[in-house]
Amino acid sequence: MLLRASPAHALDSEQARALIDKALGEVYSVINSGQPPAQMYRQFEAIFARYADVDIIARSALGPTARQLGGQQFAAYKQAFQGYIGRKYGKRFRDFVGARVQVGGARPLKSFFAVTSTAYLNGRAPMEVEWHVSDKSGRNLFFNIIIEGVNMLASERAEMAAMLSRRRGDVAALTADLQRAG
Repeated sequence: MLLRASPAHALDSEQARALIDKALGEVYSVINSGQPPAQMYRQFEAIFARYADVDIIARSALGPTARQLGGQQFAAYKQAFQGYIGRKYGKRFRDFVGARVQVGGARPLKSFFAVTSTAYLNGRAPMEVEWHVSDKSGRNLFFNIIIEGVNMLASERAEMAAMLSRRRGDVAALTADLQRAG
C-alpha cells in the first residue's frame, strides 16, 4: 500500500498578516480596557505567550549561554523572561491609549515573512513597525519586532548579556532578577 504524505503546513503572507492583526487586536482590547496596570501586564504576557515564539526569542536573547542550560533551568529562565517581556513592553503600551496600528502587507524575507505596520500615536509622528513571522516551531508565531529600525531581538540580547555579566554568568540569579524586573 502506498501512503502519501500530506503537505507540510506552509505559512503564507496572508496568514502572517492575520496573526499580527489578531495579536494587535488583543493588545488594543487590553490597552483600552481601563484595567489596573498589574492586571494588564499579566494579559500582555499571555498575549506574548500566544503569538510570539517565546522559546526562540528567549534562547536568542540569552545567546550562547542558552545551549549550556539543562531543560529545567532553561524552562525557569524562559518563564521569567516571558513575564519580564510582558511587564517591560506592557509599561510602554500606555503610549498607545487612543492610538492605532495599521497592519500593511507581508512579504517573504529569507525563511520567514516580514509584516509591516504603522503605529499612529497621539501627538507623535507615525512609527514603522516590522514583525517577523515564521512557522518553524510548528505554529505561526512572531519572533522579532523592528520598531523604527530598532531590532527587539538584538536589544534584548544586549540587555540579557549585560544582566548576565553583572551576575557573573549565574543564570539562576538572572532568572530570579527577571521575575522581579520589567
